[in-house]
Amino acid sequence: VQLVESGGGLVQAGGYLRLSCAASRIMFRAYDMAWYRQAPGQERELVASIASDGGTTCANPVKGRFIVYRDNAGDAVYLQMNNLKSEDAAVYYCAASTSVSTFPPIESEYDYWGRGTLVTVSS
Repeated sequence: VQLVESGGGLVQAGGYLRLSCAASRIMFRAYDMAWYRQAPGQERELVASIASDGGTTCANPVKGRFIVYRDNAGDAVYLQMNNLKSEDAAVYYCAASTSVSTFPPIESEYDYWGRGTLVTVSS
């Protein structure tokens, strides 16, 4: 299984980015996917998740600003991030699970992780 994130970079506060996660060597449509982030000195936290059936969750700090969606034909999951704030700066990770049973999902349920993509927000 391989998950490769892209789309990170430097953006001004109030700007937007779209992160992509390309999956390979898995039956993508059957996997529950998620985006996590980790800021320096902080624990990794859930940003958003999207189940194999398309159901989504978003963490409270990003609700109304971030949207998670998936393209099963293209084996990819995306995170559209709008109105970025300085507190959104972090390394963003893509994760995949054969089946998530908790709501909201917990980190330990994800079997595969990408290496992350860095998002920097300038004020």
